[in-house]
Amino acid sequence: MRSYYCGQLRASHIGETVTLYGWVDRRRDHGYVIFVDLRDRSGTVQIVSDPERTPGSYQHAGDLRNEYVIKIVGRVTKRPDESLNSKIATGEIEIYADEIEILNAVRKQLPFQVSMSDNETVREDLRLKYRYLDLRRERMSRNLQLRHQVTKSIRRYLEDAEGFIEVETPILTRSTPEGARDYLVPSRVNPGEWFALPQSPQLFKQILMVSGFDRYYQIARCFRDEDLRADRQPEFTQLDMEMSFMSQEEIIQLNEGLVSHIFKTIKGVEIPTPFPQLTYAEAMDRYGSDKPDTRYGLELVDVSDILKNSGFKVFADSVAKGGIVKILPIPGGNDAVSNVRIKPGGDLFKEAAEAGARGLAYIRVREDGEIDTIGAIKDNLTDEQKQELLSRTGAKPGHLLLFGAGDTITVNKTLDRLRQALARELGLIDPDKTNLLWVTDFPMFEWNADEKRLEALHHPFTAPKPEEAHDLKTAHAQAYDLVFNGFEVGGGSVRIYQSDLQAKVFETIGLSIEEAHNKFGFLLEAFEYGTPPHGGIAYGLDRWVMLLAGEESIRDAIAFPKTQQARCLLTNAPSSVDDKQLKELYVTSTHKPKPGAS
Repeated sequence: MRSYYCGQLRASHIGETVTLYGWVDRRRDHGYVIFVDLRDRSGTVQIVSDPERTPGSYQHAGDLRNEYVIKIVGRVTKRPDESLNSKIATGEIEIYADEIEILNAVRKQLPFQVSMSDNETVREDLRLKYRYLDLRRERMSRNLQLRHQVTKSIRRYLEDAEGFIEVETPILTRSTPEGARDYLVPSRVNPGEWFALPQSPQLFKQILMVSGFDRYYQIARCFRDEDLRADRQPEFTQLDMEMSFMSQEEIIQLNEGLVSHIFKTIKGVEIPTPFPQLTYAEAMDRYGSDKPDTRYGLELVDVSDILKNSGFKVFADSVAKGGIVKILPIPGGNDAVSNVRIKPGGDLFKEAAEAGARGLAYIRVREDGEIDTIGAIKDNLTDEQKQELLSRTGAKPGHLLLFGAGDTITVNKTLDRLRQALARELGLIDPDKTNLLWVTDFPMFEWNADEKRLEALHHPFTAPKPEEAHDLKTAHAQAYDLVFNGFEVGGGSVRIYQSDLQAKVFETIGLSIEEAHNKFGFLLEAFEYGTPPHGGIAYGLDRWVMLLAGEESIRDAIAFPKTQQARCLLTNAPSSVDDKQLKELYVTSTHKPKPGAS
């Protein structure tokens, strides 16, 4: 039997005879002595074989190649002083192999080397196609073990410290298309009817509150058929929680304890509580985003009141039409950002254009404190307006002031993108800093221009603030998002638990009584049988692990992820199926491949 994992051995084990299993990470033949780095999920350890001290293993050691699976039996020995390796945990010792048994060889050329440093790169399509090799690499092994430790710490805190119980909710459920697209599953035994894979356990966890399970959690698999980005996947994992008889403040306090526990357990970092809070309005006003990265400044400044009567038509017209004018002040921007980058064709202009802006106006503050403008801005700002802009923005010599003008959404989106891009470029982001904050007081609804209706900003089961419930269209929600260094990692709300208020919310988003009962009738009926006040939150576990691991893609926090085209390169899914299977499901495809497509 295995005595230890490779990475567990230390100087305290010197003199022991041990049995190890693993993969050959590297083999080095020094002409007389053969060194082998043996790797398993815990790390590597150096194996030594020579014809005098270990004649029984020497021949087998010469046959080894990278990624062979082997068993070794040998003696733990202190390394010579000149070969001590402080870079690895087992660097004080080595093992003289009395026996080496090859359990399996590699019979094909490796598509890439598994034993490589984190700085060496492999094309992502290769990594995903041969994921079983990629997962052997130290980086990915470390990430998956981190993920395990995170979920382990979550379970221990919620169960042992806060009295939660885990309940599994269904994967095959009813389609409730309010949000992203559902993944649909045809029912063979109920012809013409369909299941949906859950976008979240939302309805079931509220039913559990009605059922009296007042502290529920689940590490839940969820599915959304949506356009993908680096931090999104069609199937993902979330920590799902729901609590009865707790106010918003109490829910936030409990979750701060959970998050602090995770950081203490995983990173050894003490996170002070309570976390800062910003209202949605404050976050949008100061940062142009409801998930601001507060590790650096570069706060936006609204100057609409100063420029509403400006002779510069773009500014004046924007305010007159109900829009805004904002400035992104950049200290030292004069030296860092050239005019070419701001004008059409420049990288910053492109960033702004991708956010919907039609252009970028700017002002530079000279060393004498005067401002340097160009074109129409220069000719249409009064001296008083110029001085007010400098005072409002706190601009000093060397500052660059970038303007956004237009509708509020576009201006905020534009300056938020520029703020992030320039913070990265100027080295303003401390990668070792951890900033957590709550964003609260979201509007209940936002306008869906395509469908010409209001829709819930979070979801339609979110409760309004009690004092504003008389006018739902303008009410703010009892909702809260947790933001970690510019990423939304969790979101939740106090829920509606009265059937009459829930019906009013459905009416506000354009659901008729019949539609509401057709989609959510079981929930509305449950509310008639004694429902406690309750609320909850869900965390994106994949995103949490990505951020804690210092990765830039969510795919590096998941064992078997999909590509940005929602494909699994390992199994080549999705794929076509036999016509017989479709016939059994009463399904046919109307898809017609484009000419020349494979």
